[in-house]
Amino acid sequence: MVSSANALAATENVIQPQRPKNPVQVLAVTGGKGGVGKSSIAVNLALELGKLERSVMVMDADLGLANIDVLCALSPAGTLEDVFAGKQSLDEILLQIDSRVSLLPASSGAPAITSLSQAEYGGLIQAFNSLQAPIDTLVIDTPAGISDQVTSFCRAAREVLVVVCDEPTSITDAYSMIKVLNRDFNVKRFNIVVNKVSSNQQGIDLFNKILKVADNNLNVMLNYLGSVPQDDYLQQSVQVRKPVVDSFPRSKSALALKKLAKKIHGWPEPKQPIGHVEFFVERLVSYSTPAGVIE
Repeated sequence: MVSSANALAATENVIQPQRPKNPVQVLAVTGGKGGVGKSSIAVNLALELGKLERSVMVMDADLGLANIDVLCALSPAGTLEDVFAGKQSLDEILLQIDSRVSLLPASSGAPAITSLSQAEYGGLIQAFNSLQAPIDTLVIDTPAGISDQVTSFCRAAREVLVVVCDEPTSITDAYSMIKVLNRDFNVKRFNIVVNKVSSNQQGIDLFNKILKVADNNLNVMLNYLGSVPQDDYLQQSVQVRKPVVDSFPRSKSALALKKLAKKIHGWPEPKQPIGHVEFFVERLVSYSTPAGVIE
């Protein structure tokens, strides 16, 4: 359990935290606006990566309006808010979505990560340092919008996956997210997933639109990861509170998500320190304070 005293002492480990031997692939799933299916894609990709024998943790990073536990019909006994308060450890609040995929739940009304105190920052890093659950992949479901909290998660992750739909507000917000991360924070690589398409070509055409604008205005590399079709089974899976890759594994959306997961699985394993979980948190903490300094 992470006590307040341990949280205070943990700030001493910010510069040189103990790191695990094995690197962790950190993927932030974002989308600009809400309603694009970001959380559903994050959970289903995590489950498919687990089926590829990865040990995956899903982090519900929407600290104010968490919903992944609802999507998976889980009831948290504790949340990140309890970890920040020193009441529980990360291992104590973890929920199992299946045998290889765990969920780090948040809760409604939890404090924004940008408002944590110095002790809570240290406690968060120490909590990840002390994590016993074996993981090699961390999937972060970021909140909607382009807040400081969202950009902090995206900047700290190794890979950023942007979910976009073929509608004006979604396209505008997705491009705005890419522009802000690139121009203000020098993030240069983005993976694009087009959701709710009527055909594969619709996804390709939308990606090419975004690519054309980005090439003319930004210094970025956009990778088209693929598309997920509009599928009634996907909506049904939400209603039964079971991810579509498990509830309807032969549906069009489930097969598309399986294909996306295989592409992610084929990415090179991280070799640099950014690939370590607690280093990700350390970067997140430094990005969430002025000039990278913990106050």
